[in-house]
Amino acid sequence: MKTLAPRIVLDPNVRFGKPVIQGTRITVEEVLGALAGGMDARDIEREYGLGRTDVQAAIAYAASYLKGEEVSATEPA
Repeated sequence: MKTLAPRIVLDPNVRFGKPVIQGTRITVEEVLGALAGGMDARDIEREYGLGRTDVQAAIAYAASYLKGEEVSATEPA
């Protein structure tokens, strides 16, 4: 198991190696998808049995990950 960020870990034997909330099988992707789908943090906490710090950690990890992404403003030919 590898720690990627506070509360976010990667284990190749859990959820196909996707980043998950430590101590759970809930992926960062699931948390972000729930937020994008209109759930608020409290709903996610109740639905998935997470704490507020878990939801915040998923958001912070995604923001940090995207910070390193390179974006091109040109359209492919």
